[in-house]
Amino acid sequence: MTRIFIDGSAGTTGLRIRERLAARKDLDLITLPEEVRKDPAARQEALNTADISFLCLPDDAAREAVSLVTSSSAVLIDTSTAHRTAEGWVYGFPELKGQREALRDAKRIANPGCHATGFISLTAPLREAGLLRSSVRLSCFSLTGYSGGGKKMIAEYEAEERYSLLDGPRQYGLTQAHKHLPEMAALCGLEHPPVFCPIVASYYAGMEVTVPLTPAETDATPEEIREVYREYYQDGLVRFAEAPDESGFLSASAYAGRDDLEISVYGNADRMILTARFDNLGKGASGAAIQNMNLVLGLPENTGLSEGLHD
Repeated sequence: MTRIFIDGSAGTTGLRIRERLAARKDLDLITLPEEVRKDPAARQEALNTADISFLCLPDDAAREAVSLVTSSSAVLIDTSTAHRTAEGWVYGFPELKGQREALRDAKRIANPGCHATGFISLTAPLREAGLLRSSVRLSCFSLTGYSGGGKKMIAEYEAEERYSLLDGPRQYGLTQAHKHLPEMAALCGLEHPPVFCPIVASYYAGMEVTVPLTPAETDATPEEIREVYREYYQDGLVRFAEAPDESGFLSASAYAGRDDLEISVYGNADRMILTARFDNLGKGASGAAIQNMNLVLGLPENTGLSEGLHD
């Protein structure tokens, strides 16, 4: 039976991975007693005896965990930012060209960032198709539920007497130095990271990432872009949707509780918007990590994951 260790299982992503894997009969979860959960020696033993370990840690702690691994067969799936553009690590986005094959044999896998997942899913296929130049200057805005901020932010939003400004959407990443920007540029082959406007709102889970395009960025028509997506996303958990009918609206929480991702194109040749909707805790975090694990194990990549029609 495959042995799994989650280093950092007390955080939001770690807890979600543990909850999901606990129901799997094909996996044996290594659990450290609370008193040694942070002990380096206990962690090192678990990391080296597990077949696959999930690192659900801050960046520096994730780097430390990697340094503890001496087993040549141990597979690490890092959910932090630490290794997403690092040499020797495979970026864990199976739907990108060539990534699925690389992931099956990978020992070091960097799980994508949630905002980055939406941006890359929209932008990378257009770069590969030659519809966007490497020098293009894009913008991106992204709505997310507060669960993406971790346990502290969840507690703030769910407090009985919370700060009044939490009632409205809040923009952040104002310095244009958001931690997802390096992977957004690198995985899309962009010379310039996008102008990025992330917004957290008072709902628990779900993301809606939007990339606007005009003739200044591309000569392609909306239909040409739709055709690229139709052809590109044939396998995996990313799918093109012609036009979800929500009476002229798009809900950022429509895919909450799911592990797939929906792409759509709206507008006209003069002004169009590309949208990606998914769960920041699903395809944006724990769902993607489990999808990557499934690939390493030679299982159908949607094993234990949730796909289904929203209401």
